[in-house]
Amino acid sequence: MLAALTASQAPGATGTAAAKRRPAPPPSDVPIDGGSGYYTDLPPLKSPVPPRGSQHTGQDPATGKGPAEAGLPATVLAAYKKAASTIGSSDPGCRLPWQLLAGIGKVESGQARGGAVDAEGTTLQPILGPQLNGRGFARITDTDGGRYDGDLTHDRAVGPMQFIPSTWANGGPDGTGWGADGNGDGKKDPNNVFDASLAAGGYLCAGGRDLTAQEDLDRAILGYNHSEEYLRTVLSWYTFYRNGTHEVPDGKAVLPVHRDTGRHGDDNGGRSEGRRHDGASGGEPGKSPRPGGSGTPDRPGKPGKGHQPEKDHQPGKGQHPDKPGRPDGTDPTPGSPQKPTPQKPTPKPPTEPAHPTALVRVGDTDLSTTAGTDFATPPQVRAQDARGKAVAGVPVRFTLPAATDARFPGDATTVTVTTDKDGLATAPTLRAGDRTGDFRIRAATVRHTAPAVEIGATVKAKPAPKADQLARTSDKELTATAGKAFAEDAVEIKATYQGKAAAGVAVTATMVTADPNNPVENDKGPYFKDPEATGAARNKPLRTLTGLTTDADGLLKLPKIYTDAHSGTFLLRLTTADGAVLTVKLKVAPAARS
Repeated sequence: MLAALTASQAPGATGTAAAKRRPAPPPSDVPIDGGSGYYTDLPPLKSPVPPRGSQHTGQDPATGKGPAEAGLPATVLAAYKKAASTIGSSDPGCRLPWQLLAGIGKVESGQARGGAVDAEGTTLQPILGPQLNGRGFARITDTDGGRYDGDLTHDRAVGPMQFIPSTWANGGPDGTGWGADGNGDGKKDPNNVFDASLAAGGYLCAGGRDLTAQEDLDRAILGYNHSEEYLRTVLSWYTFYRNGTHEVPDGKAVLPVHRDTGRHGDDNGGRSEGRRHDGASGGEPGKSPRPGGSGTPDRPGKPGKGHQPEKDHQPGKGQHPDKPGRPDGTDPTPGSPQKPTPQKPTPKPPTEPAHPTALVRVGDTDLSTTAGTDFATPPQVRAQDARGKAVAGVPVRFTLPAATDARFPGDATTVTVTTDKDGLATAPTLRAGDRTGDFRIRAATVRHTAPAVEIGATVKAKPAPKADQLARTSDKELTATAGKAFAEDAVEIKATYQGKAAAGVAVTATMVTADPNNPVENDKGPYFKDPEATGAARNKPLRTLTGLTTDADGLLKLPKIYTDAHSGTFLLRLTTADGAVLTVKLKVAPAARS
């Protein structure tokens, strides 16, 4: 297994402007890969067949069909392309080709073990390098508390691009680490191929590198693993992938089998086999080959001349030097009839799946609901290709902003769904919280570079509860003695609207005069006390009380009512904003004379 990205070499700049793009990786006394090994399998000599009409510009063939080794897992391929596209926007001077990420991903983890990742791009099982304990590798004691590699004593390289935990977390040029969020889920996870690919791309472009310059390209790769053999292996796969690839389902890519296990060999006491075989990338031992193969000095932006298709050096295919005669090795001598060797049919390459170039929101109007209720229409988008046709099987992530307390089921702020046969991605039911206002829902593809779209949503305030009638729940006469108080919770009312209990209705209670034509607040007789007042103010009479609300059953018990020295019949008037009115008589008997 390989470790990864802290820089031991300061890459050469290719111009003043380029050098300002990002500082070079800091030097380190520890090899970037900790002395770990890597896959040494090399591509077949037959290059993939570029797509018809390709000009071999090296920009993005990725549609040709060829050997099984040219098949890249769908999610892994999408991660490489998305990383290159993202860096192409933020650092165009680097000219990062996605095929370089693919070449590194091949030798580091066998393309995440043949694409053993979930829909989000996270590996199904951890991919860990050997323990960096100084025995055959660099010695790096634990730096992450086992957070990334599960090892509490030493570090291990982690994930599909094999990052050392300390490099991922704090080994970047600004001290914050090379870790990146490549799939927009708000996390930086070295086990996620989108995150790891973007981080690897950022490292390869560090220090103002221009990867069309051979010196910068070589130094970027050597920064990953300072080995000429590693450099040649990566460049071989880089060249191979530039000549064309095709997409295969996740988990179905060809797995490499040969591995260099580090400076001191493997656990069996020797290095694994599987080193170079003839003409794989050309070049003399100890010299860095160019991406064009055969040791030519071609720049990486041009196709090379290696991998001649007319020669197939793979053993066991039609050449038997020990037997004369037929090319298939059968004996043509009379009297010894031979059955013809059955020929296996050549399998057809997989059909290239459609790729979405755009997400289109479904519906012209924004979503809307009231606080605390479900949106009647779920967020929905359509994935389509360049011809406007629907694309099925595209993972789409819906993300809610921090400005809202609306949530998907399970209190989730992000959900990922896959487009159906009609290209539609429909989010689960979205429920509004108590927070009102407008917000935007972001929909973006997980595996592809189609631009994200936003869907507007509005949460409106709940309409004020209504009541068309107020009534006492008891017909018992309400009496008290002057200077005393009425019984605790003596007055209970019920609010209804169209005959049903009205919950949450605001009620105002006022002690009023008996003038039927102009009832105003009374200045004598029964009163309330301010529940929020303190000290002497708490005993000050309060004859209008607001902020009263009926409960879930439409009921409201008034606070305790006190009386002053006045006796007689007094009126308590209860009102709602909708005009419902209830007048309650309060009788106060004179205080007994001493």
